[in-house]
Amino acid sequence: MKNQSNQIAIIYILILMFISIIYYKSLQNYTFDSSHQYLYFIKDILFVLFSGTILKFILTQNNTKSFAIYQKLKDTNQEIKESNDKYDIVAKATSDTIWDWKIQEDSFNWNKGINNIFGYTENQIGDNSNWWFDKIHPEDSIKMSVKLYSFLEQKTEKWQDEYRFKCADNTYKYVLDKGFLLKDENGKAIRMIGAIQDITKQKEEEQRLKLLETVITQSKDSIIITEAQSSEGTIPKIIYSNPAFSIMSGYHFNEIIGKSPSIFIGPNSDMEEHKKLIKAINDKKECQIETISYTKKNEQYLVRFSMIPVYNSENELSHWISIQRDIFQEKKQEKEKEKLIIELIQKNKDLKQFSYITSHNLRAPLSNLTGLLNLIEDIPIENLELKEILNGFNKSTHLLNETINDLVKVIVIKENSSLQKEAIQLEEIFAKVINQLSFQIELSKPTININLKKVAVLNSNKAYLESIILNLITNSLKFKSENRKLEINITASKIGSSVIIIFSDNGIGIDLKRNRDKVFGLYQKFHKYPDSKGLGLYLVKSQVETMGGTINIDSEVNKGTTFTLTFKS
Repeated sequence: MKNQSNQIAIIYILILMFISIIYYKSLQNYTFDSSHQYLYFIKDILFVLFSGTILKFILTQNNTKSFAIYQKLKDTNQEIKESNDKYDIVAKATSDTIWDWKIQEDSFNWNKGINNIFGYTENQIGDNSNWWFDKIHPEDSIKMSVKLYSFLEQKTEKWQDEYRFKCADNTYKYVLDKGFLLKDENGKAIRMIGAIQDITKQKEEEQRLKLLETVITQSKDSIIITEAQSSEGTIPKIIYSNPAFSIMSGYHFNEIIGKSPSIFIGPNSDMEEHKKLIKAINDKKECQIETISYTKKNEQYLVRFSMIPVYNSENELSHWISIQRDIFQEKKQEKEKEKLIIELIQKNKDLKQFSYITSHNLRAPLSNLTGLLNLIEDIPIENLELKEILNGFNKSTHLLNETINDLVKVIVIKENSSLQKEAIQLEEIFAKVINQLSFQIELSKPTININLKKVAVLNSNKAYLESIILNLITNSLKFKSENRKLEINITASKIGSSVIIIFSDNGIGIDLKRNRDKVFGLYQKFHKYPDSKGLGLYLVKSQVETMGGTINIDSEVNKGTTFTLTFKS
């Protein structure tokens, strides 16, 4: 600046001196008084030098003032730059969204946080307060607006509120908004600057903790929380207990805080279990024991006591959680259950033994009766009444014999949970059964359609499969409709690794709405048929399940019945 002032002053002096010299030379052409001309020339030169010095002084003073103003502006700009840098650094460090609201103009500005946190691009952001309010969750908008405008009316400086703010993807985040109010000299609110902080995770954590607190307080199990560390050989001190623990132990919350659960140990407590617990605590491992504890009134109760270590984010042990349950009733029920199981096993054995003895003891008299009846058949009987009595007695004897045979089959099935299986030609089995039922088939004259093309061989027990087919076809013949010709359809197919055999007929059917739970029951009858014993379907289901299969029924009264048998191939 100083050099520039000197240069201007020198140029100024040189220009004026050049003008003075030109002027002096021009005067020499018009006058002959050289002494006067020389004096005028010297005077002009001195004036030029003096004015140049004055000019330099003025320029120097102006330059000094300009430099001071320039330096001040430079310092101010540097401070603004540093302030903006600090502002950006703080905004990045806190991950806050900064907003600036000029209230009188309703002008709104946002920093980059509105994009980084909420996902809004520059062209999506509004420049007034309406855009801000529109993004607040409807359930929070009215409450937040009332609080904000109430704050503006009170003209206090600081404001904060929590609400949900809408993101660009239409989801919402919980935010904590803090604002600072600027006022003019008359105290009028002119500007408000705020910072929005995303507290979604904190809110979710608060809700999770509240849920956990509710679970703990409402739990019927006793829960206590203890410190992490304890002195050698003791359980850490209690810092929390839920209401269920007070009910179980009789101790109020304030009576056990700061004390070790060792206070519940008494003369009959299992000290080996206690040692096991202490070792687990020293090893910082989860442990569960069963022992006798004592209430405040010194009453005993059997407790299942667990200790679970809790670690913080640095993987350091912070607390122990103990869940305790009075298992006196549970243990009592277990003993009663064990006793009941033993009794049932014994009764089952007795029942089987009784069945064996009964069937064995009845077989001999039945054989004798059958033999006598066969002899009587060869003797002519003229008394019609006696003949009718003997015929009835003969039928009853044969029916009793069949019933005993069926019961023996049931016992054998229940005794043999696994049977030997072999590859069976289905056509041969069905042909054999049809042949056995030829007399009944001839009487009913049904249409029987058997399609076994898709499954020729089944790996099963031959005797059981034959019995199943015999019973199902016999049922179709026995319970045919009198209003239409009987039609029996039997198909076999393979689905995956399973073989499906379907028996269907158009007989009188069964009312499954009333009897579905009883269809395969023992001695269950659904029709008034004289020879029905209620054992056939029970035997079928037992035999199918013994071979590892399943059976399902679909039936409708006066339309027919379908049985679906599924076996593993």
